[in-house]
Amino acid sequence: MMLEQLLIREGFQIITAVDGSEGLEKARQHPVDLILLDVVMPDENGFETCKKLKHDNRTNSTPVIFLSASNDPHSRVVGLTCGAVDYISKPFEITEVLARIRIHIRIRRAMQAVVEQQQAQLYQLQSAQQAILVRPEELPDACFAIHYRPLNGAGGDFYDVISLGEGITGYFSADIAGHDFGAAFVTSALKALLRQNFNNLYTLVETMTLLNEVLHPVLPEGVLLCACSARLNRRARRLELVFAGHPPVFHLKVGGGLDLVSGEGDLLGAFSSPQFEMVEIPVNAGDRLFLFSDGLIETYRGSTVSRKQGITHLGMAVREFAHRPLQELVDEAAYCICPLDEQAQDDIQLLGVEV
Repeated sequence: MMLEQLLIREGFQIITAVDGSEGLEKARQHPVDLILLDVVMPDENGFETCKKLKHDNRTNSTPVIFLSASNDPHSRVVGLTCGAVDYISKPFEITEVLARIRIHIRIRRAMQAVVEQQQAQLYQLQSAQQAILVRPEELPDACFAIHYRPLNGAGGDFYDVISLGEGITGYFSADIAGHDFGAAFVTSALKALLRQNFNNLYTLVETMTLLNEVLHPVLPEGVLLCACSARLNRRARRLELVFAGHPPVFHLKVGGGLDLVSGEGDLLGAFSSPQFEMVEIPVNAGDRLFLFSDGLIETYRGSTVSRKQGITHLGMAVREFAHRPLQELVDEAAYCICPLDEQAQDDIQLLGVEV
């Protein structure tokens, strides 16, 4: 009570609790800048309460200072190991307590300012990245639908759709290693490179080789791209594919069959002289094609799965919603694998194309 009155006199707003359970509940309901926590309390000790605070998303970032009559080194180590930022022994000088409270609140607010600044930068980057991603309504003749859900606002996944002439469309899907600003900036470079090199003057193998020639010397260390380029000629009813370490493509036939189309190819940026092969398959009007990133086949409803299991799950989802319009199909299939209420572990991208 004396400490409470002293802190109020110094201008702090105080919330008190008589034990750990009450303190934990109040901290969840009323976000605070700092928690002063005794070690010896009714019901549970302060170490147990601190662990619970640090395991709760609502309170884990709030700094905790222990106040304890115990001054032995072991208790200090236990307290700091639990996640506390400081440990003050009783009897204490109020001037020392005030100094430490102010220091840790200043540190917390400085960290919050850094986080807010980074969030603002991320939102700006997200807006810029979203602006370069083509939307289905912008290219109605391409007959595509996209479900794109970046992990951190600015994602490492990338796609593009390019008109290559009447009845011919190019589709490109890529997954850039890393989910930071550097990986996201690569997408703008990819956009420009594709517009220069993805055309009917080059085969798909030549296009991928040209992309690699530009990217290999300039990509940051550790940044690689798995990619798939596709050229669909609706008049000739022919699909050409080139894979660069990319997952396979689903081919949902108009009669209901579902094939998995894959091919060999080196990651973009990994080697100065990569090897690619072109895969060609016949298609019919009404067929649907699905290009997807690793995020849809490495987890299933919050659990990690093998790629083989993930492909099976995704194939089942595609079959389940095959009767839906294309945009509904890609959305429902993606939600089936990674529901909105589940924390995604990677970028989610599913690109659907109708022949």
